[in-house]
Amino acid sequence: MLFYSFFKTLVGHEIIVELKNDICVTGRLHSVDQFLNIKLIEVCVSDPEKYPYMNYISESFIRGSVVRYVQLPVNSVDSQLLQDAARKEITIR
Repeated sequence: MLFYSFFKTLVGHEIIVELKNDICVTGRLHSVDQFLNIKLIEVCVSDPEKYPYMNYISESFIRGSVVRYVQLPVNSVDSQLLQDAARKEITIR
C-alpha cells in the first residue's frame, strides 16, 4: 500500500515508465490502482523510429506486471515523507 499511496500523490505529474520489453513511455499520470496498473495521458515513446505504431497513441493503460522501472520527477518527490512512511510500515508489520 505504500507505493500505491505514493503514486496517488503523483497524479498529474509527468513520469517515464520503462516496460519489460524495453519500451520507454513518457506521459502524464492519470490514475493508478492497487495493483500498480498505470494510466497515462499525453503519451509519447522515447524511440518513435523503432516503434512507429506508438506515435498514434494518446492514452495508455499499462499493466503493473509489465513495468520494469518508473522514473519520477525529482522536484515532486518528497523523499523525507517517503522514508518516514516506509519506517512506519515496517514497524506496523
